[in-house]
Amino acid sequence: MIRVNVSITNVSAERFWDVRKPIPPIKINTNLNLVEVEKKSEDFLEVPFVLTVNYNPSVAQISLKGRAYVKGDRDEIIKIYQEYKEKKPPPPVVVQSISNVVFVESVLISRTLNIPPPIPLPQIPSAKKPSEKPPGMDYRA
Repeated sequence: MIRVNVSITNVSAERFWDVRKPIPPIKINTNLNLVEVEKKSEDFLEVPFVLTVNYNPSVAQISLKGRAYVKGDRDEIIKIYQEYKEKKPPPPVVVQSISNVVFVESVLISRTLNIPPPIPLPQIPSAKKPSEKPPGMDYRA
């Protein structure tokens, strides 16, 4: 079984947009880059990563750097490292573990800077008028 421990080592964030101005419609680009996979021992890998969040127009920027520590059975670790050497993507458990930590952290940072979060917020469907009946439903007795 693979276990992943994620540690953020560097945080950089800056709001460029004047706080007194409303934020215009923006496009948010996020990029999670797993820099490399370093084999530390037979059952241990270290995966440095960088998350960058850019806003367009240039409202703000967020950058997080860190390392994921991947521990598991010797065979699993060797397989992950071999696949990295063959330019294959890392296993989803590694990417998902890193994503979970960095996106939660980036949302907290965006709140601190009073900028839109770098993940889409759930959309609430528009409410129907109370008098409307769902199509195809007959409520007559």
